[in-house]
Amino acid sequence: MTLTQGPVEHGQLPDCRKCKGAGTLLPLSDYGRDGAPITYKAWVCSNPDCGFNLRIDNGEISLGRALTQSNK
Repeated sequence: MTLTQGPVEHGQLPDCRKCKGAGTLLPLSDYGRDGAPITYKAWVCSNPDCGFNLRIDNGEISLGRALTQSNK
């Protein structure tokens, strides 16, 4: 995976670098314990064959966690 990519235009979602643009990175948001919105908590690739995901939890970045269905 290369870390360089051309600029992304405002309002345009970035291509996934892991699957070389076959998918688009989609931002996901969540709510904190007190109901405060957490914008862009995670990014996932739209290509189901790729499975790339990046997540921020308590200030720590994790890559490639297994994606599961929430029971909430």
